[in-house]
Order: sequence, then structure tokens, then C-alpha cells
Amino acid sequence: MVRLKAAPNGTKAARTVIIGKVSLCGYNCRQANGLTLSSRRHYGIMNKTETSAPKNFIRQIIDKDLELNKNKGRVVTRFPPEPNGYLHIGHAKSICLNFGIAVDYAGRCNLRFDDTNPEKEETEYAESIKKDVQWLGYEWSRLCYASDYFEQLYQYAVVLIKQGKAYVDSQSADAIRRNRGSLTEPGIDSPYRDRSIEENLDLFTRMRAGEFSDGEHVLRARIDMSAPNINMRDPVLYRVRHVSHWRTHDTWCIYPMYDYTQCLSDAIEGVTHSLCTLEFEDHRPLYDWVLDQLDVPCHPQQIEFGRLNLDYTVMSKRLLNRLVNEEHVSGWDDPRLPTLSGLRRRGFSAPSIRDFCARIGITKSDGIVEMGVLENSIREDLDYHAPRAMAVLRPIKVVIENYPDNHEETVTAQNHPKRPELGTREVPFSKTLFIEREDFMQDPPKKYFRLSPGAEVRLRYAYYITCTQVVKSDGGEILEVRCTYDPDSRGGSSPDGRKVRGTIHWVSAAHAVDAEIRLYDRLFTVPNPNPADFEAQLNPNSLTVLQNCKLEQSLGRRNPEQRYQFERQGYFYMDPDSSARRLVFNRTVTLRDSWGKGHPG
Repeated sequence: MVRLKAAPNGTKAARTVIIGKVSLCGYNCRQANGLTLSSRRHYGIMNKTETSAPKNFIRQIIDKDLELNKNKGRVVTRFPPEPNGYLHIGHAKSICLNFGIAVDYAGRCNLRFDDTNPEKEETEYAESIKKDVQWLGYEWSRLCYASDYFEQLYQYAVVLIKQGKAYVDSQSADAIRRNRGSLTEPGIDSPYRDRSIEENLDLFTRMRAGEFSDGEHVLRARIDMSAPNINMRDPVLYRVRHVSHWRTHDTWCIYPMYDYTQCLSDAIEGVTHSLCTLEFEDHRPLYDWVLDQLDVPCHPQQIEFGRLNLDYTVMSKRLLNRLVNEEHVSGWDDPRLPTLSGLRRRGFSAPSIRDFCARIGITKSDGIVEMGVLENSIREDLDYHAPRAMAVLRPIKVVIENYPDNHEETVTAQNHPKRPELGTREVPFSKTLFIEREDFMQDPPKKYFRLSPGAEVRLRYAYYITCTQVVKSDGGEILEVRCTYDPDSRGGSSPDGRKVRGTIHWVSAAHAVDAEIRLYDRLFTVPNPNPADFEAQLNPNSLTVLQNCKLEQSLGRRNPEQRYQFERQGYFYMDPDSSARRLVFNRTVTLRDSWGKGHPG
């Protein structure tokens, strides 16, 4: 197990990150435009002197196959999710790998639903998966379903029975499990292992016809009950399930097992390289065995790679289901979840997800990636792409006493300080403003450079102001701060050349747009939540909802697809809950990684 860490805040020099004994040179290497090498590849703005990162071991295998003209030069991959939940960031790694290889080698990649477990599969999940793949920027060559092949899979099973390589077992599931043996003890042959071919064919036909109840019989491969690899000890190929299927409805009451279905589906589709995560490495001998026994169109090569684990969250579909069903989160698209729909709702962009997958790379071992690595990808994306705006999340009123009554003006603000081609905007300014509550302190400590009694600060893009009075309620709560302004300091500088240390943002009260702001943080308080007690490790501060926030006027023009940097606050994205009368913004990520500074865990 290896761990990929986030880069330190503010580090701009090129650096090398060591993962175990693997050196990823150039990771997070910032150039003049502020983007990583992988980011620039995705944005299409690489310098002529830049080259792609070294090829991973899977691409090296494919290159060798092409040199030998294996598969007649074809490259066909597939992404085969089960439609029993929403995709998460771990699936994005597999999507980028399989579809990316197809693109780079002028090959094909199929989207195939592994829909052999009807109890847990739904149309909703299949539709969400298609949406996520397309959102990431990929199009499948073929849309396939394992259920498309149910008749072919059944006929292949009949062939195995006729070859004497499969039999119907009438033991209970517990007995089969008990007699399979262990890593140190061989399994025990089923008492039904030597049934005649005729009896097995009869029973299997009657299984399909619905004559037997769930669990009464299974079809098993006849391999070797003493095999060192337990997966080869007469694995189950079919089981009886009287459950309606979301596509085939009640046509079938027997369903093939995953290991049997996957390899044959790959062969039927002409897949050349079957890429899967490391937990299937011990299943590869069974994958090959099934294909070796049958006359199939091709024999794909299974290659395993390390799966993605992200800290401070869970990736298990079982645990994600519990989080949703037990209402610890608002749904599969809750922005605190690692689901692609949740990340999308939070404001992550497809290029940032692809960049993240490029950063972590493809290895032969499982790894744990720090959440900060994912957050760095979206920060760099939004730092380059997101226009700036001003928003006050916890407002306090400021009245400029010597500003003319009933007078309004506009000041010119840059849409992006590093990208002049994005232009400017006009921001309304008036006598009464809102500033951040934390930008005023009545009894400030030393080196506090924001607004305080007698202190002068610069209003971003506007004027210098000086605090002259604090108005409080009878209970001592600060109601408003009164100031004077220097009319000659328009634009943020003074003719006399005096220096002001502090600059704060603001919003004109007369033009402010009210909004709800949702601040998201880590879902758990510990890096590796314990599945047995994960509820106790949930972060109670993973969501903070702020009402009556004040946004600059330009943000009132709804643009649901636009991401913004709220100056000094972070990056924000409009939530689908927004309406013309009620704006809701989600914080995608802070400007800097502040986790561990006052956070739990």
C-alpha cells in the first residue's frame, strides 16, 4: 500500500513526489501559466518543449502487443460497471484509463453494464452511469449489457456440461462454502460432482424452466477442489433467482455469476485488453479457464491495476448506500460524497477529475491518495478558469458618513487578474456597504491590518476608508460600523502616496443579491473510517449553511454552469436548488488547503 500526498501550500517550485519506490517526476510542477503539466495536456496549452509523462505498464503491454501485431493491431477496451449504485471517483480512474487508451490507440471502448444481480440493479443507476461517463468527456463505441448475452451464456454453459466440465450441485450454499476448504486445506468434492451429463443437462434445463426454488441447485464448474487458488475449486457459474430483472423482466429465473459472465462478455465483444482492479488478480486463472474451454471469438488478456482509495471518505458501495439510505447525507449527489454526481454538484469540473486521474497514475499496487491531491486539481483548474467576484458570507454593515446621500457609482473590477482577455465588469458602489464580519475587530491584536477603530483600509477596486464609530445594540452586538472615505483614493491608491496595509472586499447594500452559501468539508474526522463504526467518525461540521449572504450584483444573473472565485473566500458553484428568487452556492474548495487547522481529526 502506497500513499500519495498533496503538495504543501504555496509551493511553486518543481518537485518530485516519491510513492513507495516509484518517483513521479513533475507532479504538481507549476510553470508560468500556473497549471500542472497534466492540466496543460487536458487544456491543450502545452509548450512545444513539453512531452507526455512516461507510459504506465498497461500502455507498455499494449505497445508490445502492437509491435507483435497481436489482435491484428486492434485495441478494444471496456468499462463494465454494475448498475447498483452511482459511480464514484474510483470509477473515474477506470473510465479515464479504458476510454483514454481507446482514444490514444485509435481503438474502441464499450460501456457494458454488468447486470447479472437483479436484486440490486435499477434503471436509475444505469442512467446516472451513462451521464457520468459523458460528463467526463467520453463516448462509448457500443452500449452493451451482460443481459444481452444471457442466451449465449446459457448455451456456453450447456457446452461445458456436455464436456463434463460443469455439473449441477444440490448442496446448500452453506455446505458449498464449508466444503470449499481454506488456504491450508483442500476442498471436499461435492457428492453430486459425478452426476451424469444427461442428469446435469436435465436439471439445468429445469432450473431455467423455473421448477426449483432459490438456492435449491447451482451450476458449478468442474475444475479442481484441491487447487491452491480457492477460486478454482469448482466455482459456481449459475444460481436460481426468482427475481424480476430490470431489462429482461421475468424471462429468466437463473442468472450467471460475475466471473463467468465477465470473461465471456469480453470475448463476445472482441475486447483485447480487459482492464480491472487488483482484487481480480486471483480470479484471472478462472477467467482464462472458462475461455480456454469454449470456442469463443477471441481470448482477451486480463490486466490488473491498483484501485484508488481516497482518505477521509468511503468508496465501498455498501457503505455509500448506508450513508444515503440512513440519511447521513442528502442523496447520492450530496457534495460531501466521492460520487461523480456529488463532485459535479459541488463544482468539480470534468477536466479537474481527468487531471486528478492523470496525477495519481496507474500502478500495480493499491494506494491511498490524500484528499488534498484531488482538491489541488480543482484549485488549479479554477484558478485558471474561474472569473472573480465579491461575496460577503457573514455580513456586517458599513456606512460611509461623508459619502453623498442617494449617490451611486460603479468601479471597474477585473474578471481575472492573470487573464486580461476575460475583461472587466462594473461593480456598483454606494454609501452603505457590507463587509465580512471577520474583517472588522474593535480591539485588534498587533499586526491586524483590516478595519478597526481609527484604522484605514482599502476597499477592493474602490476607496480608502477609516473607521470612526461603532454602533452596538443594547446587548453589545455590533450593528454597523461608520467610516469616512477619501474621495481622492478612487481605484485603490492615494495621490499623496500613503500606504495602506489592508485590502478587504465588500458589496454595495443597495445592490446586493441575497444567497444561501453551503460550506462543505471532509465527510469523516479520520483518514481511514472504520466500516464497523463509521457513523461515530462522521464529521459533524462537514456542512455549514450560511443564510442571508450578500453577493455582488453580477452574480444575480443566473449562470448555472459558471464557477466563480469569491475573492478571499474560495471557489463556488451554483447549486441546482437555486431559483430566480433564491440563489444557493456551494463552496467547491477553499483557496488553500486549511485542513488540520482548527478542523476535527
